[in-house]
Amino acid sequence: MMQPREFITPAHMVVGSNAVEQLGEQCRKRGWRKALIVTDKIMASLGLVARVEELLAASDVGSAVYAGVNSEPVVEYVQEGLEVYKANACDIVVAIGGGSPIDAAKAIAVLVSNPGSIEQYKGLGKLNNPGVPLVAIPTTAGTGSEATLFTVITDQKTDVKMLIGSPYLMPTVAIVDPLLTISSPPGVTAATGVDALVHAIEAYVSVKRQPMSDIFCISAIELISQNIRQAWANGNNIAAREQMMLGAMQAGIAFSNASVALVHGMSRPIGANFHIAHGVSNAALLAVVTDFSLIGDPLRYARIAQAMGENINGLSLMDAADRVVVAIRRLVRDIRIPSLRELGVERERLMELAPSMADAAIDSGSPGNNPRKPTKQEIVELYARAYDEV
Repeated sequence: MMQPREFITPAHMVVGSNAVEQLGEQCRKRGWRKALIVTDKIMASLGLVARVEELLAASDVGSAVYAGVNSEPVVEYVQEGLEVYKANACDIVVAIGGGSPIDAAKAIAVLVSNPGSIEQYKGLGKLNNPGVPLVAIPTTAGTGSEATLFTVITDQKTDVKMLIGSPYLMPTVAIVDPLLTISSPPGVTAATGVDALVHAIEAYVSVKRQPMSDIFCISAIELISQNIRQAWANGNNIAAREQMMLGAMQAGIAFSNASVALVHGMSRPIGANFHIAHGVSNAALLAVVTDFSLIGDPLRYARIAQAMGENINGLSLMDAADRVVVAIRRLVRDIRIPSLRELGVERERLMELAPSMADAAIDSGSPGNNPRKPTKQEIVELYARAYDEV
């Protein structure tokens, strides 16, 4: 018997090429008067922030800008952005950029109405009040943050990436415009695309999955697997960019409702300790963690292999499941995502930190969603295997 489950999505989504042109009207018709634009210096240098300001102004919506977010959203950025919001009497937050600006914007929006600092709300369900309205405009096909009820903020004092989850973190409006990803370089396209793929794979095998999330997972895996190589090889391939954006958004909706698992649990400590892009650390772990996990749910992994384009006809169930590892390794190689070794991580240092990183992974709760539950020692061994992958 199917038990009742919530399935949460953004209240309103505008999806398609040139969707960003609707920003001003989306704000105007809701009576919003002044936006804090949360972004980074790259978006500002590309002229996208100026474009957002123009679109808002054309609908008589004022704006202030906080462009201090860097590659990792940290507590300091959230506090700075909150001060800019209050100083300019804003009533909404508009985020434009990759996952970092959107995650920072989510934290800013909820701190307007929840006292204290964001560290107090680490974990799930700790926020007591809805935040101010939030419009999320992604410029990468990756995190799916525009469609999730999570944010990840790094505590720079402890180097811990804090996962915060609440329905109050779900954007009010998500504007998903594939044309905004055209300027993404190949390395970013690869890393963010694999991040989205991992979201979909882990949500599909998660013990918290549900029938609705399964639909989004399989569609996302197919879209990303079929289009990531083309988007990486030719950033101006609009058709591939459109499909990647759809896949990333679907993956975000899926994992927001079904959660992630062991790859993400192990990936966050790598990012926090070695300052490696989240998608890259996911890619370094995905094949070895999948190989470890197959036996926990071979039927689902076989379906993933099929969704990634593998021919599993005539294979035994375990052999069919094994094909997903082959598909992952081929994909990571094709789009040239560097290994931990190539990124300059020293094996000795990795293994020195591995026990504490394993503790952090377990504490996050994500490994508990995995179809095969790892021990701490098994996580340490998986870090070693990931490093030794060639």
